Amino acid sequence: MSDKVKVIGAGLAGVEAAWQLSKACIGVELYEMKPKKYSPAHKYKGFAELVCSNSLKADRIDSAAGMLKEEMRRLGSITMEAAEHTKVSAGGALAVDRIKFSDYITEKIKADPNITVIEQEVTAIPDGDVIIATGPLTSDALAQSISGLCGKYLYFHDAAAPIVSFESLDKDKVFFASRYGKGEADYINCPMDKDEYLRFYNELINAESAELKEFDKEHFSKDGFKVYEGCMPIEVLAKRGEDTMRFGPLKPVGLTDPHTGKRPYAVVQLRAENSAGTLYNIVGFQTNLKFGEQKRVFSMIPGLENAEFMRYGVMHRNTFINSPKLLTKQFSMRNNEHISFAGQITGVEGYIESAASGILAGLSVARRLKGLDPVELPATTMLGALASYISDETVEKFQPMGCNMGILPELPERIRDKKLKYNAIAQRGLDDLDTILEKLDGGNR
Repeated sequence: MSDKVKVIGAGLAGVEAAWQLSKACIGVELYEMKPKKYSPAHKYKGFAELVCSNSLKADRIDSAAGMLKEEMRRLGSITMEAAEHTKVSAGGALAVDRIKFSDYITEKIKADPNITVIEQEVTAIPDGDVIIATGPLTSDALAQSISGLCGKYLYFHDAAAPIVSFESLDKDKVFFASRYGKGEADYINCPMDKDEYLRFYNELINAESAELKEFDKEHFSKDGFKVYEGCMPIEVLAKRGEDTMRFGPLKPVGLTDPHTGKRPYAVVQLRAENSAGTLYNIVGFQTNLKFGEQKRVFSMIPGLENAEFMRYGVMHRNTFINSPKLLTKQFSMRNNEHISFAGQITGVEGYIESAASGILAGLSVARRLKGLDPVELPATTMLGALASYISDETVEKFQPMGCNMGILPELPERIRDKKLKYNAIAQRGLDDLDTILEKLDGGNR
């Protein structure tokens, strides 16, 4: 049996993991089923194929994506190296020529003496040290093997509601309460009178939905998920009748608006998404509306007029594990340190998030194999915050998350100007990362 680390999948996460291991002089077997077999989404033979957009999002340091990309550069990211060599004009965003980008990474990986590329499909989790980075469209055979490992904690559909920042809510219009006063006041409630509800209802049922990709259409129908009723888009539920939402996720029973002393006509509830209480998801609002439509329509909800959307709702096929129940901050399994995951299968969402998770997974495995202490990035860094999010055991209903400022701890001082505030948050995180890197480099990573 080979003593090399086996990395399954040569997408963004897989190549980053392999790259980190190689830099630590650890042998890698990188498995990729292309070009012998393609997923429904992939078309190009090269590694790190960008399936949708060719944009890696904003590059300015006072944005979540820009902050994460700068962290990746300092961690020695092959994704950032390739992007620098293949970038195209895109204003304030970092966009690349997707073919040149893929070819650059493919050539680098194949030329690396520490990495052996094996072009074959992996249908079962192999023995030894393994990093599984097979993405949201993991092949059926391997998904079955992962299911045997993860049990009920493997999901095949992503039906996520939007997430907003607590800071951006209008506290004068909302109130904390649980139905009938049971337990703690766990929910933020956005009360609606009849006129507000009807205006919202009419805009919702006429809003524009996103186009489903071909490989999603077998899992969805015009009326939502084919597989089960519980994941129905809120806009589809609304189209079943004017009062349907008021007997579902917007039901007002058991709630009294302290501003009026009466039961509202309808109530939208928000539930904490993280233990810090900085993020809240809109309960029952899984949706397939276009992102711009979500911002427009959901901002009509009282208290959400100026809401900052940290993640929009999505509905698509997505294979991902319930990472908080399974993974550590190093992306390894809690009950088996020899198996790690990286990329979108862990619940990080987006190109750069997937790549960044591969960096941390590869770096962590390399340090363990060298007998070094595990690396734990501070939660003030964007990658550290993502690692904390996917490993937070207090999360009950886990949903994938991309990088956003809402997952970072607040500054000790209040800065009203958002640009200045985000710049300060980013600089704090980068300074903390540099401190960690000095220690890592002292141990040769």
